[in-house]
Amino acid sequence: MGRAAVLAATAGGIAAALGHAPFHLWWLAIPGFVAVIWSVSRARTRKASLFRAWLAGAAYFAVALHWIVEPFLVDAATHGWMAPGALILLAGGLALFWGLAGWLAALLGGNPVPRALAFALALSAAEVLRGHIFTGFPWAMPAYIWADTPVRAAAAYVGAYGLTCATLLATALLASGSVWRPGPVLSVFAFAALFAAGQARLGSAADETRLGRVGIVHPNVPQTEKWVRDKVPGHIDRLLELTRESAALPEPVDLVVWPEVAVVYPLDAAGGVLKAASDAANGVSVMTGINRREDGAWFNALVQVDSGGTVSSVYDKVHLVPFGEYIPFRLGILRAMAATTSNGFTAGDGVRLLDTPLGKALPLICYEGIFPGHAFKADARADYILLVTNDAWFGTFAGPFQHLDQARFRAIEHGLPVVRVANAGVSAVIDRFGNVTASLGLGEAGLGAGEVRTGPPTVYAQMGDAPLMAFLLVCGTVLWMTRRRNGVALTRA
Repeated sequence: MGRAAVLAATAGGIAAALGHAPFHLWWLAIPGFVAVIWSVSRARTRKASLFRAWLAGAAYFAVALHWIVEPFLVDAATHGWMAPGALILLAGGLALFWGLAGWLAALLGGNPVPRALAFALALSAAEVLRGHIFTGFPWAMPAYIWADTPVRAAAAYVGAYGLTCATLLATALLASGSVWRPGPVLSVFAFAALFAAGQARLGSAADETRLGRVGIVHPNVPQTEKWVRDKVPGHIDRLLELTRESAALPEPVDLVVWPEVAVVYPLDAAGGVLKAASDAANGVSVMTGINRREDGAWFNALVQVDSGGTVSSVYDKVHLVPFGEYIPFRLGILRAMAATTSNGFTAGDGVRLLDTPLGKALPLICYEGIFPGHAFKADARADYILLVTNDAWFGTFAGPFQHLDQARFRAIEHGLPVVRVANAGVSAVIDRFGNVTASLGLGEAGLGAGEVRTGPPTVYAQMGDAPLMAFLLVCGTVLWMTRRRNGVALTRA
């Protein structure tokens, strides 16, 4: 039983990970989660429960996040040696959240059925914790296995964290079927309800408002060449050429968007390039990523360039990537492990909306797009989400597509269209239901264009994760009180 349970936890974690992009094998991920929950719920000790959950998590994250080695291979001679260790540390570290959930399940649940439900609830809470603690890293949430199914649209009601909880509870009911006959029946009803909720949301296309058309410039510059001095002028020429094509489209665009740090010159030295961009767009405003410096500090910024190259608005990235964009605690000993030789960027002073020709945009720069709650930090509701990124760091297999799926979920959660423009990877216009309506893919340099339509706020946009947190708190309290009461009753007996 012990060896079989350990094997089930490991194999289940691997199968569950295959539900994510680029595989999208949700029908394999569900049995995978069932195997994990079955294994954990049948552990005889808290230590065994913790170990099995950790092992499942380590297998899950090792497969889902294997792309994490890609940034170290951009300059393999310098950083390649760190790649295996980075994957091992990341997978093993994130699996600690699953291990904690396994321990809590053993603490709160008695028999296999309540323990299975307790693990599903504890793992849901652990996923919320993973998305917030130490600046958070909510990549590869279980909810994302539904990205290519109607179920994804249920996130409009409960968000990605809520959909994660619903998915895990439904699989826990299925896992309890061997000892509790109603379990599989209730599980089928739960999955059917998720499908129905998602389908109903996808069918509610009324009350849309047209914002305009956008041109997305996808230069497809390899990361190994992006900062090579002799190649930079060619990169700029490619951006300008594609922008000129936007001015010649049969249907004019209202805004042109370049990707993250499309212009490698700092803002105060890029006046000529910005004017050339405005001229190429024939006076249409251009949004571009660029670095800027102020009082000795560097910022990863997004700027709007209007007629004549005038910069009319600036947004500085708020949620920076640890080790990639800044050194935690500014400790020199950590600098050798990072992708920078300095203390890196400074965070912006807050999330705010930008007034653009398409309406009020919620700006997101790369990493910020993975956080479901980021939009709630703005002081008002946006008309659309504007996401610029450089997915060249993520390789060409899993990373870019997983990042794209998360952008689709941001659209679904808030009922807002997303304009996503990448240096390399996938650039796309995404409607408020998570459908990609225009795109440029891997290895493809070009210009895309699409219509942007917005709609009313979703349930999740109005309520956030508060209902989920209350639900987890109430369920956890009930499980704890039930376990305590049963323990007292056994003691008295």
